Amino acid sequence: MKSLTDSGSAATVENPIAGIDQTKGDFTYDVAYEFDAGTGLSERTIDYISSVKKEADWIRAFRRQALQVFQSKPMPTHWATRDLENIDFDRIRYYLASGQKPKRTWDEVPEDIKRTFERLGIPEQERKFLAGVEAQFDSEAAYSNIKEIVAKQGVIFVNSTEGLREHPDLFRRWFGKVIPTGDNKFSALNSAVFSGGSFIYVPPGVKVAQPLQAYFRINAENFGQFERTLIIADEGSEVTYMEGCTAPKFSTATLHSAVVELVALKGAKIQYITVQNWANNVFNLVTKRGLAHAEAEIKWIDCNIGSRLTMKYPGVVLKGRKARGEVISIALANDGQHQDTGAKMIHAADETTSNVVSKSISVGQGRATYRGQVHIPKRLRGCRNNTECDALLINTNSRTDTYPAITVRGDRNSIQHEASVSKVSEDMIFYMQQRGLSEGQAMSLAVNGFINDLARQFPMEYSVELKRLIDLEMEGSVG
Repeated sequence: MKSLTDSGSAATVENPIAGIDQTKGDFTYDVAYEFDAGTGLSERTIDYISSVKKEADWIRAFRRQALQVFQSKPMPTHWATRDLENIDFDRIRYYLASGQKPKRTWDEVPEDIKRTFERLGIPEQERKFLAGVEAQFDSEAAYSNIKEIVAKQGVIFVNSTEGLREHPDLFRRWFGKVIPTGDNKFSALNSAVFSGGSFIYVPPGVKVAQPLQAYFRINAENFGQFERTLIIADEGSEVTYMEGCTAPKFSTATLHSAVVELVALKGAKIQYITVQNWANNVFNLVTKRGLAHAEAEIKWIDCNIGSRLTMKYPGVVLKGRKARGEVISIALANDGQHQDTGAKMIHAADETTSNVVSKSISVGQGRATYRGQVHIPKRLRGCRNNTECDALLINTNSRTDTYPAITVRGDRNSIQHEASVSKVSEDMIFYMQQRGLSEGQAMSLAVNGFINDLARQFPMEYSVELKRLIDLEMEGSVG
């Protein structure tokens, strides 16, 4: 097994967010794939994936219908058009797998794949902090395990392929209901070629004490990863789910287009934490949405660092009375990167509450965009929303944009919106340098101060990924 790309030995540089080291994700190994759908997207691709997985006829039909929807929908033209034009769907490899069934112990995982996850520190984190782990390598889960004590509570934590096969009635009830196939072009693409992802069901009243985690790793070049995650928290239950994402840097485009559906039934709580570390050749085009029933709570905690383009707007449909939704997000855009992130809060019942707090940092010529939507119909009463969007510019070439779309009808609801843009000045950096800090250390201090209140909400003692994101070079970034 030879390493094709390995920048893990690169010199350490100052980083703007404490504890973040991206270099550990930039490596890849030669892997012998047993299943390969080839390049290009057609019904042949769909049939290959469905046949390999030995899927039921309704899933194959679902995939074929989704392919038609994808082909009929135009590429989004109202934003990020230039970047999206660089995706060549005919060159993407839509399915690559070394095997179909995930292993239950790390010793059983094929050596080349195990080396990848050991290098990323996942087995160690599982032993220390987690109630269950799923590790996906390209299209399929290579490892999936849940602690016995959690399984005895009736908690289901498997990949989506196993969920469809072993729990078809439960899975099918909510599959595609929170995010329909035709929601957008990329949700249709995912519906056509989805593979991997997590299926979680938490029984009524069960509170999972430790987080469940999935780790999504892209290893192959010209590859598209399309995991599909469905989490159902039954009445009065609670669960925290974390996902980490990495990929090595290639000269060609890599596509990541996931769909995540959350269902929190009456009084349930779901916390979904994402820490992404895509290389800057990855197009990260993700659709994430939760459905919160009466008195339920869904909270998205999102950290977006890396990728060429990220378009991700986690949302909550507040369906039941006194439901609560929250999105906490941090986005950092470096040179050649565009972080187009935000949140969607759809109020559909009385006395519902939503909170959106977004902080972005633009470094060099990086671009960060906040794009949000809040909707409260006239018929509702007692609804509340708070939206805060704060941006930090590192120098004169950095760019930030804010596009809040807030629609509140009637006079029985309350909403507040706050936005700010600030810049790290040369005087500030010079002042700190006079007290013995390097330029990179000074920049790191300024950025950490900016995001400190949000960073506390990320479980850094648990998350594999927060400790393994990029050491961003800050020296010379002010000007």
